Amino acid sequence: MTGAETTHQSTPEPPGPGTGATVAQVRAEPVSPTHEDPVAVAGSEFLGGPSGRHTLTGAVWWSPVRVVVLVAMVLFALGLVQKAPCYNGGWFYGAGAQYTHACYSDIPHLYHARGFAEGLVPYFDRLPGDMEYLEYPVLTGVFMEVASWLTPDGGSFQDQSQNYWMVNAGMLMACAAVIAVCAARTHARRPWDGLLVALAPAFALTATINWDLLAVALTAGAMLMWARSRPLAFGVLLGLATAAKLYPVFLLAPLLALCWRSGRMREYGTAVAGAAGAWLVVNVPVMLFAFEGWSKFYRFSQERSVDFGSFWLILDQRTDLDLSPAVVNPIALVLTVAAVAGVMALSLSARRRPRFAQVAFLVVAAFILTNKVYSPQYVLWLVPLAALARPRWRDFLIWQACEVMYFLGIWLYLAQTSGGDKAKGLPLEGYQFAILVHLLGTLFLCAVIVRDIVRPEEDVVRRSGEDDPSGGVLDGARDASRRSSSDGPSHEQDPAGPAASADGTGHRDGDDGDDPWKYRGGSLRKEEAAGNGDGNR
Repeated sequence: MTGAETTHQSTPEPPGPGTGATVAQVRAEPVSPTHEDPVAVAGSEFLGGPSGRHTLTGAVWWSPVRVVVLVAMVLFALGLVQKAPCYNGGWFYGAGAQYTHACYSDIPHLYHARGFAEGLVPYFDRLPGDMEYLEYPVLTGVFMEVASWLTPDGGSFQDQSQNYWMVNAGMLMACAAVIAVCAARTHARRPWDGLLVALAPAFALTATINWDLLAVALTAGAMLMWARSRPLAFGVLLGLATAAKLYPVFLLAPLLALCWRSGRMREYGTAVAGAAGAWLVVNVPVMLFAFEGWSKFYRFSQERSVDFGSFWLILDQRTDLDLSPAVVNPIALVLTVAAVAGVMALSLSARRRPRFAQVAFLVVAAFILTNKVYSPQYVLWLVPLAALARPRWRDFLIWQACEVMYFLGIWLYLAQTSGGDKAKGLPLEGYQFAILVHLLGTLFLCAVIVRDIVRPEEDVVRRSGEDDPSGGVLDGARDASRRSSSDGPSHEQDPAGPAASADGTGHRDGDDGDDPWKYRGGSLRKEEAAGNGDGNR
């Protein structure tokens, strides 16, 4: 447990001259959003106003992490209630109701369509119909199979599908709790940023559409392990996440640039080895004994035409261009590689090394923006990363509003195209507008994060004096691109400027001040270097 969760601490204030307080000591204090975020300040008025200097942060049972988890569970439960019209019949009687009520889910439909109700083994047993094998990565298939084992036998077709969805909802709720814990603990001094995840409306609305929360939970756990300077555990969890969904592997690209820039390639190699090993452990047995079933996910991804939510769909609907998979696949690949390369170039060229969470968000967003399909639950991939990369309520809520608009847009469009309830549907032009809103909302948040990288003084995390609290071994590490400088780190390495020095001397990382650890992650890093830390950061 971090100090922010185990001690009775007051809200931090900048130390004054002659107090004897150091920046390292101040850094042990948790950051309260109600003191730095105007939206959080306004929202806190419903709960009695901003937290005071004697607010309890860990001496009572209701620690910030527990509060975040409770709020996340309440919002998750509200998301289940939102699916009630479908649970009570919309999934089973007529195609239009599940769209007009915006409560669609793949889970009950695939229980029978993918052979789970009949006891077929994913990847090994061929399915009847056009989809010969399960089209999901192996670890997601295991999750689906375990849920089918827990689903009670007997009952009608509807009863079985309802039970399967409920079992999956319980398992996905556990994933949501893991995500909430990780989001609140990754930045040790900013546990309340986890409320961004817990209160995200798009998170609650899309949590039980599909099985994406499994990969999101594993990725959130990986981010926490990297923040705790445990590269092997990070790699193992990231490899498992990639075995559940493809997108987590993209995090390794910008991490390579950051580790190269900071001289932490040994730790990067450990992480890659852990990721590769975990992915192989999950996939090799299925590859060896059911290769055709195992490869279905990759073949399906290649054969899939341009689909909902992507700019490719707008081009396909409004132009006469040939956008068959054979044409789109190589172009989309080039765009994705170019976008990832751009994020890596930014990581290497920025005057101050970006935070890991910032470039992690950018690289996943790049994959989403260039992909030929965007299912509404893909927003789950970005929510925890956004909370770490840009913990600012205004920007987060603008982006979330755009995603909620898209969430409603796709279901209303399907309500019209499904052949029923046309009067309640959304025309083609309206759906294309919803796609543009989603694209622009994601690009807006990307632009704000890029601005924070280019101008680190705008970064709310670094404004409080930290370097990279989710960076683990990168946090406080010397920047390899400046090691040749005879003057040490440049002024840009501390966006707060000379005034950030608590004793007024203007000393920074690398100077011969009274405490060289002031700008290297605070007292926790100092204790670890002295052999007193346990790495539990």
